[in-house]
Amino acid sequence: MSSPNLHPMLNVAVKAARAAGAIINRAALDVESVRVSQKHVNDFVTEVDHASEKVIIETLLGAYPGHGILAEESGTEHGAKDSDYVWIIDPLDGTTNFIHGFPVYCVSIALSVRGKIEQAVIYDPSRNDLFTATKGRGAYMNDRRIRVSKRTKLSECLVSTGFPFRSGDNFKQYLAIMADMMPRMAGLRRPGAAALDLAYVAAGFTDAFFETGLNPWDVAAGSLLVTEAGGLIGNFTGEPEFLEQRECLAGAPRIYGQIVPLLAKYSKFANVDDKLRASDRVRAVSASTKSNADDASVDLYARSTVADFADEAAEGEAPAVAPKPVQRKLTRIRRDAPTSPSEGDAPAK
Repeated sequence: MSSPNLHPMLNVAVKAARAAGAIINRAALDVESVRVSQKHVNDFVTEVDHASEKVIIETLLGAYPGHGILAEESGTEHGAKDSDYVWIIDPLDGTTNFIHGFPVYCVSIALSVRGKIEQAVIYDPSRNDLFTATKGRGAYMNDRRIRVSKRTKLSECLVSTGFPFRSGDNFKQYLAIMADMMPRMAGLRRPGAAALDLAYVAAGFTDAFFETGLNPWDVAAGSLLVTEAGGLIGNFTGEPEFLEQRECLAGAPRIYGQIVPLLAKYSKFANVDDKLRASDRVRAVSASTKSNADDASVDLYARSTVADFADEAAEGEAPAVAPKPVQRKLTRIRRDAPTSPSEGDAPAK
């Protein structure tokens, strides 16, 4: 159903997203029977992805035949090749979650006009949550205006991310990033659908999101939701032109400002000195997890996270320092020593 309050192009996108969501919901009733193929290691595609993408493209081009299409599964195969209007589509973000019956996935549709995102829809079919945004008109969830979180201290924040899963990903670097981030915040989550992660930042459900290895269809719609909800989005160094740079950081402005200094040295756009610092940090964390792997008495988490807090404490907050263990003096008690009635309550010496 179209809404008179929405931009006409956004109404068409909502119609397409709901049609795709209906296909996804029907398939979810019997997910075991869904045919699954593997594009790359740990990167799956299903017949549901293809069916969802097909109905989205048909709906969009039915209304706007002169527009271009950039879709996850079919690329630029459909639509006009030289249009200023390009629909960026992820028909099922969170496919791995979907094929396991884990209900965290969504449909993501964005419209780019001359390289700028102007319309966005993210639809969560399992919860029937619809996130929409038009440039300059704010962001909405189920027709209710949404804003990013008001928290200002990173130590109180819930942050979402995406763990590396491809064979070429830098796993050791991600360990170092988590070692730097996790002690500074209230919690780190990995839901598994980047588009929905960004929608949750826009709605204030989480305070920030960061991930590497993302494609434009993963982040296009979510980026507009975040900015229209009052948040900031960019690459790890804080630069706003991130859409095709395969690294993304989004959050409420004050939190975004505290996370950029933590992630900047891990960016592929970092300067030489920062990259050297990142390499040293990666080696330190990697060594700490290996050298004491057989010693259960060593707190590897503390070793890998607290070491350089003094250099990188955000917003002037004092670094957390682990208290020194209290040494206890052991005293041997002679069980056969006679005790007089007047000394019954005295401590043993």
